[in-house]
Amino acid sequence: MFGFSIQKLLFTGLAIAAVWYAFKWLGRVQAQKRTLDRQEARRMKESGPAKAKMPEVEDMVECTTCGAFVAAQGMRHCGKTDCPYPE
Repeated sequence: MFGFSIQKLLFTGLAIAAVWYAFKWLGRVQAQKRTLDRQEARRMKESGPAKAKMPEVEDMVECTTCGAFVAAQGMRHCGKTDCPYPE
């Protein structure tokens, strides 16, 4: 029942080899991804902040009446009767 046979030894060896090569392949893929990420970061750093594709960020202010957050610049009336912002 628990005896060794050629088939069991070959299957075990092939399973170990498959797992070994799968981990090696995964390591290579991750190393390539890290290299590409570093190159992209270096390219963005060299292009300067004006050319970098950074999203625009706006400061937000909470409306004292309704509690909604609105952009600090270009604030508009929210529709409430005692809203402090102009229409």
